[in-house]
Amino acid sequence: MRARAGSLRLRLLGATLATLVVALVGAHWWLTGLFRDHVLQQFDASLSQQLDQLTARLEFDAQGLPAVGPRGMSDPRWEKPYSGLYWQVQRLPVLAGERRAVLRSRSLWDAELALPDDALADGTIHRHDITGPRGEALRVVERSLQAPEPVESRWRLMVAGDLREALTAVDRFTGVLGASLGGLGVLLALAALAQVAVGLAPLKTMQQGLQRVREGRQQRLQGRFPEELQPLIDEFNGVLDRNTEVVERARAQAGNLAHALKTPLAILRQAARKVEPSEFSELVGEQVQVAERQMHWHLARARAAATQGVPGQRTALEPVLASLLRAMDKLHAERHLDLGADDVAPGLAFAGEEQDLQEMLGNLLDNACRSARSAVSVKASRDGPSLRIHVDDDGPGIAPEQRAVVLQRGVRLDESRDGSGLGLAIVVDLARLYGGDVTLDRADAGGLSVRLSLPAAG
Repeated sequence: MRARAGSLRLRLLGATLATLVVALVGAHWWLTGLFRDHVLQQFDASLSQQLDQLTARLEFDAQGLPAVGPRGMSDPRWEKPYSGLYWQVQRLPVLAGERRAVLRSRSLWDAELALPDDALADGTIHRHDITGPRGEALRVVERSLQAPEPVESRWRLMVAGDLREALTAVDRFTGVLGASLGGLGVLLALAALAQVAVGLAPLKTMQQGLQRVREGRQQRLQGRFPEELQPLIDEFNGVLDRNTEVVERARAQAGNLAHALKTPLAILRQAARKVEPSEFSELVGEQVQVAERQMHWHLARARAAATQGVPGQRTALEPVLASLLRAMDKLHAERHLDLGADDVAPGLAFAGEEQDLQEMLGNLLDNACRSARSAVSVKASRDGPSLRIHVDDDGPGIAPEQRAVVLQRGVRLDESRDGSGLGLAIVVDLARLYGGDVTLDRADAGGLSVRLSLPAAG
């Protein structure tokens, strides 16, 4: 849920769709209201015309009583009972004992329109919504009229029409408008999806470029990006260039230090060999060898620490392994060992420096060749983000209780052999600097199986 809440795509889509829904709902409400008002205005205008016609046809006799002229009203619905169009004339105020409707249309039959009491100025038109004789909704327009002299009296003229057809038209328009806006909303939502997909496509390209850099397939972010992203790409490439510069500087400094120490150590070694063999000369020679191995170990750690995690590193496993196996075959030629790497998956790569991979595999193969009776085998595969390398021999192996001890720096189980005990320690330190590890187990052939875990390059 946190990942989804942080999604830029979901944020854009959510904001767009929310705005779209609000806009369409608001448009539906506003347009429906406009259409309803327009229909009712047209309906009121029609009733007002009928009211004008009734007013024009109204005549008064000598007693001041109203009557509709001989031509009558022109609309045939006035004559059809309960047709939905009615007119009525009543006195203001209604006299005691007098019916409310003095005159009415035939369409009212024996019913009367009951309007609320209303103070009407002469000529002013008022509108009301009432219930008709058959329970239908009626719209009423009315005005008051002063009878001419000599009998002065005021009369209330009203015309009513059934609203069902007008309301049905409004409902039909509301449904059609809702369907139309719904279809428009779907199209706009699809357009928003397409817009977000197209707009965020450069971010996907950048993500793929970063993945290629992380997997070591390229050193910098490459490609064409929008002008809004290009400054970010340039800054990131600048950081990569700076990291490369720092790594090269650290490698150069480590090489300079190694070169500076090699000459004094070589002089000491030669001096120890030239003098008469003694306890002192042997001590000097032994300590020079220890110093060289210590220097080599610390330089390897410094180089790995400087390069560990730098983007764009990739070292193919097969050529490095093949080169080391050829070197070991020559180095231990007198033992006639069977060195095999048949169970190595193709295309494997290490996400790190080639020198570090050579250092780790070289130490493991050298130790395996020293301990093996007749054969050394190498297996390698990829397990998710990790590169798994197994180096097995058919030697005497190491007891389980001693396996953790030999991984410590300077520890050797066999003191009769040359060395300072730093080989496995260097492998362990380098592997851990890269986020990997080294474990020891029993090989299928009975000897030792060293299992090296390293980050794999894509």
